[in-house]
Amino acid sequence: MTNKITPFLWFDDKAEEAARFYVSLFPRSAITSASPMSVAFELEDRPYLALNGGPSYRLSPAFSLYVSCKDQAEIDHFWKALLSDGGEPSRCGWLVDRFGLSWQVIPEELPQLISDPRGLQAMLEMNKIDLAALRASIVG
Repeated sequence: MTNKITPFLWFDDKAEEAARFYVSLFPRSAITSASPMSVAFELEDRPYLALNGGPSYRLSPAFSLYVSCKDQAEIDHFWKALLSDGGEPSRCGWLVDRFGLSWQVIPEELPQLISDPRGLQAMLEMNKIDLAALRASIVG
């Protein structure tokens, strides 16, 4: 079945470099076509299009990619990789990679942990999510 809706990402001039970086991080990911103007790629079998559109528009946190992580090791892996070479951490598991794309690196169990107000408060004080600290915040 062909997807009718595909996220479209506008980059200044590094669309293919960004796509190659992203597909290197996730299984079942590949560049499917590339030209000087655009690149089609898949992340975890989901299609994306990226454009070298020039400086007219910029990516913003209004659009982010959400990475659901099974444990702290996976959180640490994606956090480190996505921040490499110039990314910037933000609050509550959010970051912006070196290409300007916003990501949320979030544990699968976060909704349960922040359903407790103590867990929510602990998360609000974090940049990268620390599962042990979140779990400890709701004990006792």
